[in-house]
Amino acid sequence: MSEAERDQAKAKMMATALRMLTARARSEQQLRDKLLAKEWLDHRVLDECIARLQELGYVNDKSFAYQYALSRLQSKALGRARLARELAEKKVPREIIEEALERVFEEVAEDALINKAIEKFIRLHGPPREARQGKKIFAHLMRLGFRYDLISKKLRSLSVDHEEQDQEF
Repeated sequence: MSEAERDQAKAKMMATALRMLTARARSEQQLRDKLLAKEWLDHRVLDECIARLQELGYVNDKSFAYQYALSRLQSKALGRARLARELAEKKVPREIIEEALERVFEEVAEDALINKAIEKFIRLHGPPREARQGKKIFAHLMRLGFRYDLISKKLRSLSVDHEEQDQEF
C-alpha cells in the first residue's frame, strides 16, 4: 500500500468514525467493533485512527462511562449493579466502570434513588399489603440494580410505616 493510499484509507476511516461518534457517544471497544464490521476497512490504520480520536478527546472511556451513568440516573432511578451491567454491555473495561460508578454515586446518593424507585412503584401499584406484593416490589428493585441489603432495609422501614398508619385508624 502506498503512502497516498494509506492516507486516503485513514481519512475515510476517520470520517466514518466521526460520523458514528456524532450519532452517539461510544466506548473505544464499541467504536472498534463498529469499524471492524466495515468491509472496506484497512485494519492497519485502525489503531492510528483510534489513537488520534483519543488525542482529540472524542474517544475517552472514562468520560463516556461517567456521562452515561449520570445520564441514566437523571432519567431513571437505577442501582449500581444495573449501571455496571449496562456499561459492561457497552464494552467498557471493568476498572473504568468501577471508577465511574464511584464518582457518580458520590454525587447521587443510592439511598435517594431507591426511595424514588419505591415511591414510583407505590404510585403505580399501591402500597404492598400482602407478601406477594412485597415480593413484587422486591423483585422490581433487584431488576433496577439495587443491593439486597439496601432493598431489605427500605422495605422493612416501609412495612413499619404502613403498620403504624394502619394502627392510627
